[in-house]
Amino acid sequence: MANGNLSAVTEFILLGLTDHRELEVPLFVVFLVIYLITLTGNLGMIVLIRSDPQLHTPMYFFLINLSLVDFCYSSVITPKLLVGFLSGNKAISFNSCATQFFFFSSSVGIECLLLAVMAYDRYVAICNPLLYTVIMSHRVCVLLVVSSFLAGFANSMIHTICMFQLPFCNSNIINHFFCDVPPLLKLSCADTFVNEVVIFAFASLIEISCLLTVLISYLHILSAILRIRSAEGRRKAFSTCASHLTAVSIFFGTTLFMYLRPSSSSSMGQDKVVSVLYTMVIPMLNPLIYSLRNKEVKAALRRGLGRKIFS
Repeated sequence: MANGNLSAVTEFILLGLTDHRELEVPLFVVFLVIYLITLTGNLGMIVLIRSDPQLHTPMYFFLINLSLVDFCYSSVITPKLLVGFLSGNKAISFNSCATQFFFFSSSVGIECLLLAVMAYDRYVAICNPLLYTVIMSHRVCVLLVVSSFLAGFANSMIHTICMFQLPFCNSNIINHFFCDVPPLLKLSCADTFVNEVVIFAFASLIEISCLLTVLISYLHILSAILRIRSAEGRRKAFSTCASHLTAVSIFFGTTLFMYLRPSSSSSMGQDKVVSVLYTMVIPMLNPLIYSLRNKEVKAALRRGLGRKIFS
């Protein structure tokens, strides 16, 4: 692409996951299966929780919103990748790239905030059980979820403005399978230092504040569990947090590795593998984690299947 300013850019080319054409059909099948499991799991979780009155509690209200974000999260990235595998058309318009980037960044931020909110919910449930229904009232739960969405969208808007006001005149080829921060920054022909500082600062603010919320909540939870005298009581208390703790560990582990490491240690091949984990695998795993490791969800699923059989 000839040198020019931002207005000269009409589309980008996504190189995708592999240069080997013979791998594209097998990869299409693998990622299609992952995407279908993701859609089924997250939409199924939403329907199950909405339809079972026994799951109408703050924790499952937050889980509905987490499933909604995971559904959107995966749908922003995967369909374009699948189309590229089948058609070979890896072009994405400038506006589509900006839109994908905005909703991807929003989903990451909102998921991070919701996981922190869910950690606080578990802290209140275990450390202040008698005041749980008062502290985590429906109004408070709605306020926490709305705040998470608004903060996620605001953070993403800052990211998107910082990224797409840059002049892209060196190349329009993105060495990735979606519009992400590191490969886009490499395409700019301007000094990106200020943009990188702003993006890093806001991303770190959300990521680190959420991580601190989770760590502080679980330190209090661990302290409360250790004070329980019976082994059965400790096991029951910990089991209410096990699913969330698993989801938190996977999400924060991959995102911290991806975005808060020195740039000199990164390689695009490694970045693509990690990106597959948090854009497609994690949204698929979350409903499985919360269903397979949660007795209340499994009981609700049995009740739902029982109603269907008898009806």
